Amino acid sequence: MCLPTAQADFAPYFYDNGPYSYNGNLALFSLSEDTAVGTQIYRLNGTDPEGQEVRYGLSFDPGSKEYFRVDSKSGNITLVEKLDREKEDSIDVLVSITDGQSKVVERVTIFVMDANDEKPEFQNMPAIIDVLETTESGSSIYKVEAVDRDTGSGGSVTYYLQSAQSTLFAIDRHSGVLRIKSGEMLDYEKARTHFVIVIAKDGGGSFNGKEQFMSSYATLTINVIDAQDTLPSFIGTPYFGYVYEISVPGSEIFTVEARDGDVGNPNPVRYSFDDGDDGVFSINKTSGCITLLTLPIYLKREIFNIKVRASEVSPEGRLMDYEVTTVVIRVVDLNNNPPTFYGENGPQSTFELTMYEHPPEGEILRGLKITVNDSDQGANAKFNLRLIGPGRMLRVVPQTVLNEAQVTILVEDSAAMDYEKYHFLTYKLLAVEIDTPEKFSATADIVIHLLDTNDNAPKFSSDYYIARIPENSPGGSNVVTVTAFDPDSGPWGEVKYSIYGSGAELFLIKPDSGIIYTQPWASLDAEVRSKYNFYVKAEDTEGKYNLAEVFVTVLDLNDHSPAFYDNFLEKTMVIGAPVKIEAVDDDAEVPNNVIEYAIMKAEPENNIFDINADTGEIMLKSYIKSMAIIQNITKKRDCTWSLVVQARDRGHPSLTTTAVVKIDITEATQLNGGPLGSFLMQNRNKPLQILGILAGIISLMIIVTVLISTATFMRNKKSNRILPNRRVKRRPKTQHTWLFKNPLKRPERNEEKFKNVNHNNNAGRILRQWPPPPPPCAPPPPFCFPVERQWVIPTVSATVAPKPLKKAAVTRQDSVSKALVSELKMRLEQKRKN
Repeated sequence: MCLPTAQADFAPYFYDNGPYSYNGNLALFSLSEDTAVGTQIYRLNGTDPEGQEVRYGLSFDPGSKEYFRVDSKSGNITLVEKLDREKEDSIDVLVSITDGQSKVVERVTIFVMDANDEKPEFQNMPAIIDVLETTESGSSIYKVEAVDRDTGSGGSVTYYLQSAQSTLFAIDRHSGVLRIKSGEMLDYEKARTHFVIVIAKDGGGSFNGKEQFMSSYATLTINVIDAQDTLPSFIGTPYFGYVYEISVPGSEIFTVEARDGDVGNPNPVRYSFDDGDDGVFSINKTSGCITLLTLPIYLKREIFNIKVRASEVSPEGRLMDYEVTTVVIRVVDLNNNPPTFYGENGPQSTFELTMYEHPPEGEILRGLKITVNDSDQGANAKFNLRLIGPGRMLRVVPQTVLNEAQVTILVEDSAAMDYEKYHFLTYKLLAVEIDTPEKFSATADIVIHLLDTNDNAPKFSSDYYIARIPENSPGGSNVVTVTAFDPDSGPWGEVKYSIYGSGAELFLIKPDSGIIYTQPWASLDAEVRSKYNFYVKAEDTEGKYNLAEVFVTVLDLNDHSPAFYDNFLEKTMVIGAPVKIEAVDDDAEVPNNVIEYAIMKAEPENNIFDINADTGEIMLKSYIKSMAIIQNITKKRDCTWSLVVQARDRGHPSLTTTAVVKIDITEATQLNGGPLGSFLMQNRNKPLQILGILAGIISLMIIVTVLISTATFMRNKKSNRILPNRRVKRRPKTQHTWLFKNPLKRPERNEEKFKNVNHNNNAGRILRQWPPPPPPCAPPPPFCFPVERQWVIPTVSATVAPKPLKKAAVTRQDSVSKALVSELKMRLEQKRKN
């Protein structure tokens, strides 16, 4: 019998995405101390080999403050307590992942990055000191000490005096040593007390995304002591001091104090070494502060017995009686050594460099001379180097060190090192031991101050600007303001504006403000030109520039009334067909140039007309079908009306004009000539169309003539006929006349004769004999034309009528034809004038 094999369950695990990731297992994650509470700072991310759902956990050591909270399902970590790097610069966190059966717990350290949130704190201020009035000019009288718990530039402290005290005293900005100004002396009789206000200011740093400088004030009270000769005595003996391995040159080891025995009016005391300092210590003559001059590794003894002398100083500055005491200084050796960063002058925790933005990628920051050392031996001296800071602009080489190495910082992302984004960059250089259980570490702040270059051209707030200005605006009116910004600093960021282009002749621009305005003499007219476009140029002091396009629209005003071609119009109306009047408005835009028509008055009063308000077409009312109805309404045989027609535009305010239209009404009877008369009557208001049709007919006839002539010539050429070089006499009696019939005229009897009547008198009678008579052996007539085909060429004003034997009586139809011809002539003359 086979037993079922148990399936192996593998533990879930975290993804390790490195120190620059925001998801994974929190390894080497860093967080600024000014991060707001409630911010989601990280997301734990892991998986289970079997694909089971995982849950996340986060815990702290017993007694530790719980700064974070994790969502067990999503792994999102939220900051729940305010961070303070000065109290706790790293936080140990236990993160866990479980699939319900197996649970994996890892300890990680979150590094708290500094923000400039601390003011400098005075360590020995406010204070009251006594200074002998005979103290030499330039002597140190006090050392002000202030500590800023921030790191980097925010942790550096600079000292200043308020201007009121600067006439007598001076302070060293970096050491805080207060001195009497050179050439100045204290005077007990003039002033027995001086109040010196000392300002301690940090170097500035980022806080909540903004550059912030913080300072503190304290008062130093200086009592001027009158001089006298009394023996000094040391206070608080015996004296013991200590030098540690981590001490650096300049460290204060111990301060001795001696006073004149005459308390009421003591002399000042000056300190000095008699013996035992080996040249590795110094003492302040005034304050008695003993400081270290060299690194502890160069000290050749573990115990130093230094003889210190305290001498009274006479008012004349002469040393008088003195007292000697022994100060015992012991060098304390530590059992382990963490990695330590060194500069050119010894151990150093802050390295600063000033350089131009956008250095070449791969360039070495040679101004940073950093050495890292671990005095231990073997595996205890092996450690990793990491560079933590904004983005991946820089990288450190080497990444693994044994005992000691020169640290090199290389540029990795040149484009990101932009002065317009970062005036300075702050990185933390981290050295962490690899194989030791203690995991000792050291950090150094690298502060890079970027200098600006002219690497940006001005940029407009928009690629184009659209402006509108009324056409009646006076010269010098503002049109639009353009704005461009150059993020470079100093003169490189100053922008000058100019305009150019074919549409810029009516405009000017103020070079400093970017205000575009019209020329003083400019007169804008939307009817002449309503659109202008040109370019505006923004340029910095070195010629870098950018362009934008400006579109100016001149807004139309309703300053033109509609106008008819003539204030008195004559029209002939055929019943059933409208007549059209037309007015124009010179305004440039709708609705100012949109015209509406209306009949204001009719004479006679019986108005039998309607008008199309949009097109201006005048037509009879729908119930009028014949002249008889009109005559029945008017009781007159004269069918002539005078209408007052108004043309009104749609602008605001609306402008109008009127014209008198005289209309003669006639019936739509055909003229003599059949279809041609009907065609002319129907198109009497369209003279250009009539001319076009007639021109087409004439062109067709010319083409046919050319084709027939070409065919005849080719036939004669093929038959090799030689025509006689003499005039051929033709026999008119036997010649057939080729007449062209009017295709628009209805057929008539053969016995009728036709006459071409030309009322315009622009041509004589047209009788074409075509083709010419044939020679003796002529070919047969062209096959495409009948022998007895007659054609009459119509003109615009032609009427076709039978040839009378005597003068015929004038009929109503002739009157209509003449009226039609007159109207057509008038329209043609108007077209020529226009």
